[in-house]
Amino acid sequence: MKPQYWFRWLSVQGAPRLVLRMQARRGDAFAELMGGPAGFADPYPLIERLRGEGRFIRTSLSWATFDHELCRTILRDSRFGVRTTESFDIPGPIQKLAKYFPLPPNPVEPPSMLVIDPPEHTQMRKPVASAFTPRAIRRLSDRVETVTAELLDGLPSGGSADLVTAFAAQVPIAIISEMLGFPEADKDLFLHWGDQMTPLLDVGISWRAHRRALISMEVMNDYLDEHIARLRRTPGDDILSTLVTAGELDTFALKATASLLMGAGFETTVNLIGNGVVQLLKHPEQLERLRAEPELWPNAIEEVLRIDSPVQTTARTALCDVEIDGVQLRAGQTVVLSLAGANRDPAVFAEPDRFDVGRANAKEHLSFSSGIHVCLGASLARMEGVYALQALFDRFPDLQLDGQPRRRKLFTLHGYEQLPVRLGRRAPAPEPTTV
Repeated sequence: MKPQYWFRWLSVQGAPRLVLRMQARRGDAFAELMGGPAGFADPYPLIERLRGEGRFIRTSLSWATFDHELCRTILRDSRFGVRTTESFDIPGPIQKLAKYFPLPPNPVEPPSMLVIDPPEHTQMRKPVASAFTPRAIRRLSDRVETVTAELLDGLPSGGSADLVTAFAAQVPIAIISEMLGFPEADKDLFLHWGDQMTPLLDVGISWRAHRRALISMEVMNDYLDEHIARLRRTPGDDILSTLVTAGELDTFALKATASLLMGAGFETTVNLIGNGVVQLLKHPEQLERLRAEPELWPNAIEEVLRIDSPVQTTARTALCDVEIDGVQLRAGQTVVLSLAGANRDPAVFAEPDRFDVGRANAKEHLSFSSGIHVCLGASLARMEGVYALQALFDRFPDLQLDGQPRRRKLFTLHGYEQLPVRLGRRAPAPEPTTV
């Protein structure tokens, strides 16, 4: 491991980690939410406690809001930009260390669309957006249905399984791999890299987690170099080939885009499917309603996204001095936006802690963000979620939990690491339907 990566961890993760751990020992709810066991396992009591402190609160690292209206307003306000690691309230000399130790192309640093603002963001997003138009998503629906059916056929009737590894992770990784032109045989590599790199989205991760992420990042970088070189010689009909042949992005930007699409196209959906399984098994009356009214499945996916958001938080940085809700922010100050908190705001959602597949305004959630950085793959994730969950419960009508599901020890991405189930009998596959 390159020694400069240790200095990078110190500046980007180590300093915030120290602040959060000190504050957590003092009973700070925000620090516990960001990096404590309760924040990983069940963040919602902490979110409600923080909501009670006001619409816009000052925390140990930044400003924060759990309010739906404020989150939506800031996400759409051009006076705010996407978060940078230099934005948190950490001493300047420590912040500057990060600039001297750049990383290989990855989803959490420029030129990734996730962390750049216009006009660069517009230039990066435009060539990718064509892969996620409604027409493009409709074309993918047959493939999603086929992949889902094949996976369900492979699960043992009457047996047990971990639904994360055997199903929830396999659906989205198969689709995004095809979209990027990756060989099917390499899917396990992407699953491993994704698992190792996703902690980088959190603040204050350990040196060990950071080191594992950087090792995977370097290996993936070498893989993408070879893959892009191959596509230059023999392009296919996938999105990455289109970007390569268009010549608008250099190799560094292509790798950053590919790694972002790989992560975003996989992580959100695997968490959506896993969270949906648990919600429906814990609320059997809602599952019965879906069986009686299958037309509610798309709305049920929105309700899963609302009540247990796969992406819990994002952040924005004030690009100029700005006043929000009576609070004066200086240019460069950060606001943490709790998407999970916004999604349970009682001012917007009646009985917000109640899971209701028929909720009329479920789609008002902010799980895919809002504004110019709204998730490009939102329609794909929704479509995959509908196919996967409906088909799973149709094929295995007696599905039950087989032990306690285990959450991932992550704050930003909220999902299950293990989801043990007893499958029960397998029903015959239904005729293909259109979602």
